[in-house]
Amino acid sequence: MRVVPYLLFLLLTTSCAFAQQERFCRIGDSPETLYGLKRLWNPEYFQGYSKTKSYFEGWYFKMVSANGKHRYAFIPGVSLGDDSHSFVQVIDGTTGSTQYYRFPIEEFYYSTNRFAVWVGPNFFSADSFFVDLGAGENLIIGKGLILNRVEYPIKPLMPGIMGWYRFVPFMECFHGIVSIDHTLLGDFLVGSQIISFTGGKGYIEKDWGKSMPSAWVWTQSNNFSNSPNASFMLSVANIPWMGRSFTGFLGYLYANGNLYRFATYTGAKIKVFETEGDKVRVVIESRKFTIEFIGVKGTRGNLLAPVAGEMSRTIHESIDAIISVKLTDNEGLVLFEGEAPIAGLELVGDTNALNPNKQ
Repeated sequence: MRVVPYLLFLLLTTSCAFAQQERFCRIGDSPETLYGLKRLWNPEYFQGYSKTKSYFEGWYFKMVSANGKHRYAFIPGVSLGDDSHSFVQVIDGTTGSTQYYRFPIEEFYYSTNRFAVWVGPNFFSADSFFVDLGAGENLIIGKGLILNRVEYPIKPLMPGIMGWYRFVPFMECFHGIVSIDHTLLGDFLVGSQIISFTGGKGYIEKDWGKSMPSAWVWTQSNNFSNSPNASFMLSVANIPWMGRSFTGFLGYLYANGNLYRFATYTGAKIKVFETEGDKVRVVIESRKFTIEFIGVKGTRGNLLAPVAGEMSRTIHESIDAIISVKLTDNEGLVLFEGEAPIAGLELVGDTNALNPNKQ
């Protein structure tokens, strides 16, 4: 028999609930007066508190065990439209199997003080998590702590990885980084198997808006063989813009204690963009450095993605892709070079059309 956490009981019996001096609200409630400004400068916070339709928001929690044998991603979120609901998606990166668990939209709660959300009995935040999903072979119950989190820096005119694009109200999709890298402490019961994630590594990001792009390439890893503290993320996508569209990109490399940013808004340029089947190669040049990325997909699972807020599109993701990253300065000095045998990789839509050199 499962026991619903006492905090969840409080949330389900009140609208804006208070527990241990933390306020949780449902969509449609009136959060505190300054919440609108607070969430602008904190992309990890729930953004869609005033939305009613054609809207989605989801967080991506990747977890890799210390020995690398177990890889999972949990995606809690909301879908607002004709079929409004909250959900938790799960992908087993080893087998590629996926599950989509639906919950009434009324069972989604968000904190007005930090990033922390409840989806039914499942809790996700920047420092802890609890999941209670499925039954039988699909049973997943676990809890854990997020330790030693490396945050993406927030600057006055650049509140997160979107840079100044964060202030553009008509963007189709926004992106945020919650944790560049962290360690895990906790266990899961998956079916009848106990899996320990203690000593493993994790990563958290999020997306929100109306729809995911028509085409994109996304990759991420913080499991580099030769550099345990390195983390890399790159997203190249088709961006609708005032009746037209362009290829935009953003990403970072965190290595040797330094954060190297590269994005359309930083003035960096894509010099090479090649995709063929399950392979992709991208070379980006900025004013101070050049970064080369090569990725090959592995076992893939089917995930649902939003179109006008509705989770109606199927995409494919690998968590066990293999990627390599090389960073050099303008004089050709290698600042970082590494391979990650455990990486996330998505190639979605007509990726060949993303090549800015052929547009």
